[in-house]
Amino acid sequence: MTTFADLGLSPKLLKALPDTGFTTPTPIQAQAIPHVMQGRDLMGLAQTGTGKTAAFGLPLLHRLLDITHPPGPRNVRALIMAPTRELVQQIYEHLFTFTKGTPCKITMVVGGASINKQVDRLAKGTDVLIATPGRLIDLLDRGAVSLEKCGYLVLDEADHMLDMGFIHALRTIAKHIPLKRQTLLFSATMPKDIEEIAATYLRDPVRVQVSPPGKPADKIVQGVHFTPQGDKARLLETYLQKHPGEAAIVFSRTKHGADKLAKLLVGWGFSAGAIHGNRSQNQRERTLAEFREGSLAVLVATDVAARGIDIPLVRHVYNYDMPNVPENYVHRIGRTARAGAEGAAVAFCAPAEMEELMAVEKVLKKPIPVIGGAPWAMEMVKAAPKPGQNRGRPQGGRPQAAAKPGAKPQSARPQGAGKPQGKPAAKPVQAKAVQGGQGAPKRNAGGQQRRPAGRG
Repeated sequence: MTTFADLGLSPKLLKALPDTGFTTPTPIQAQAIPHVMQGRDLMGLAQTGTGKTAAFGLPLLHRLLDITHPPGPRNVRALIMAPTRELVQQIYEHLFTFTKGTPCKITMVVGGASINKQVDRLAKGTDVLIATPGRLIDLLDRGAVSLEKCGYLVLDEADHMLDMGFIHALRTIAKHIPLKRQTLLFSATMPKDIEEIAATYLRDPVRVQVSPPGKPADKIVQGVHFTPQGDKARLLETYLQKHPGEAAIVFSRTKHGADKLAKLLVGWGFSAGAIHGNRSQNQRERTLAEFREGSLAVLVATDVAARGIDIPLVRHVYNYDMPNVPENYVHRIGRTARAGAEGAAVAFCAPAEMEELMAVEKVLKKPIPVIGGAPWAMEMVKAAPKPGQNRGRPQGGRPQAAAKPGAKPQSARPQGAGKPQGKPAAKPVQAKAVQGGQGAPKRNAGGQQRRPAGRG
């Protein structure tokens, strides 16, 4: 069995590894670390939760520890870019632990935090800068940081960076970095745009792939529950009551919907909080810390949290809304079954989300087992508003008036998402087996879904 010592890492790094819980290298680490230590550009493809941070972090730090002089004012020796604040924070925490007892300096900069404090931290320079693209450009524009002496560039979760529209920011930042550098690109999927980025920014890269892109962790038990959009909140309550005290992440499509759902769950007696892009960095860090330590049992999040949350105790993931990007399903459910643990993921599918479900199953290359309800009849699918549109009146709500020209669209409110007045006396509504009717997609005895004609 390969050990970290076998990979030739610095004894200073090996000394810190027991504090991180790392015992033996994961497949991506065992394959990537030797190439990175040799100075090769590398493209790493691996599903979330496989240890990619250590795969690029450890060999990068190993090379930097050979440098004995400080980086110089505002200079950066290595740049790691990630798409979300949560992922930047996670990378920072890992690398900070790896470098205990060494002179290597690690700095992180993200939006939503004081830029003046970040300017002060960068004044003396840093060995490793971990950043979100937007905030890094702000600092470059201010002249607060220089990348002229940056010899290492790491793009983590590159496919997610593209999904979030950071391609132009990447091009802008790359112009500030010398062409003579080592570049590492890590991604969970390999769309055409990633291949183009690799061809543009990497030189003769080694390609390391430990699992097919889009494949979720083997120990995740998946299921889909067909339910009307208006019944999702009560169905979620039923599932949460089945597993009291077990950490769960619930994914909502919108920021507004995440806030409403979290408030609703709190009103029903659950310890819940929400994170999304409109929350400040301090709010997001505080909510994640409470979830990590167990004072919050339920975290309601948008896809901003689909990557970058590494909390081994998460046992359940609920896709309250199906994702718009099918690959995001893999990243969402990858928040459970971390570090070899077991986990469960349940997707709630309303009539308007059948196309999203089919797209997810196409990525997975297999159907998700049905654990409740039945696939929707095609006439219901065609009649349902598309995701993001008003899908009907939530329980206890009023029909929404037509929007005035120029008015901002209102997000659909979860069922019962008014001001909660405590736990309702009524028993939770048990999900009914909704019969698809004539024209509904069918699954045979082996679980294989037969697609309706013309639907993919």
